[in-house]
Amino acid sequence: MKNDNDEMRAQRLRTALDLSESGIQMRLCQLKRRHPGESEAELQERLLAWLLARPADSPGRRIDPTTILTP
Repeated sequence: MKNDNDEMRAQRLRTALDLSESGIQMRLCQLKRRHPGESEAELQERLLAWLLARPADSPGRRIDPTTILTP
């Protein structure tokens, strides 16, 4: 029974992480459409600034987005 709960929690975490990554990729696509002339480095800077601004987030513990954006 305990293993079932652990697996369910693990699956929920994987789902949350997948959704987070999907959201980041969607934002990057949006930035590419809005700024078609910018280089990948410039777009990554914009993405990082967006992540650091924590839009639509409540106050809380800050994260280092460079640790989650490794290819």
